[in-house]
Amino acid sequence: MRTMSSHELRDLVRDIATEAATLARTRREEGVSIAASKSSPEDVVTAADREVEAFIRGRISELRPADGFFGEESGAEKGSSGLTWVVDPIDGTVNYLYGIPNYAVSIAVVEGEPDPATWTALAGAIVNPAAGETYEVGRNEGATLNGVTLFREAHVEVPLALLSTGFSYSAERRMWQTGIMQQMMGRVRDYRRMGAASLDIVSVPAGRADAYYEVGTKPWDHAAGVLIAREAGIRVEGLHGSPAGAEMVLAALPGLFEPIHDLLVEFGAEG
Repeated sequence: MRTMSSHELRDLVRDIATEAATLARTRREEGVSIAASKSSPEDVVTAADREVEAFIRGRISELRPADGFFGEESGAEKGSSGLTWVVDPIDGTVNYLYGIPNYAVSIAVVEGEPDPATWTALAGAIVNPAAGETYEVGRNEGATLNGVTLFREAHVEVPLALLSTGFSYSAERRMWQTGIMQQMMGRVRDYRRMGAASLDIVSVPAGRADAYYEVGTKPWDHAAGVLIAREAGIRVEGLHGSPAGAEMVLAALPGLFEPIHDLLVEFGAEG
């Protein structure tokens, strides 16, 4: 199999994500059926989630048969090329179910083991078909939204910072998360909670939030978004310098990162 340049890989990720997003939007317009629940009755999988992931997997198998695959709905499969495609076929499934136009196909290609703590993300794309928005990124090539370069250098003080976050499907864990948010609320401008982690992460480079944090995300939730944010000048880590992952993804304007991090620790985000 021919080695692809990072730019070619970026284009391929974008094209497959765009095709998959078109399929997702078509199925949404036709009507949505719940196929199953996962971690709780609130954590649903639609038939479209499964169909879109199968479509993506098929396209990768056709075009990059030696690559591995790590998807939300169908699990992981090692390849021989050293590259793995990390796929969330429909991020924001509850939004999708209710017809809220804030859902996306998120795809990243990573090198190394499919573990956010050790992999190197090479390219990614997040496509929200309802909004007509395509985020794409290549490692050391920058990130774009609908072809326009994303890069933020703004300085925002904590009391004027707009934060974005997400919550667990577990009711007990949501209560803990909202307790942290309640304490944070008195220190910042306000919060937005939109229901799709991939889009929440890229809301920071897009200028729609100044910081995003969430506990409990899965690799497919943030693989593409973290690379997009970093290439756009956003600082992304976990707590205390750890890699972004399930314990914490914090993406913030560089000048906001430390004060937001310290408030989260003060208010119990370490669990």
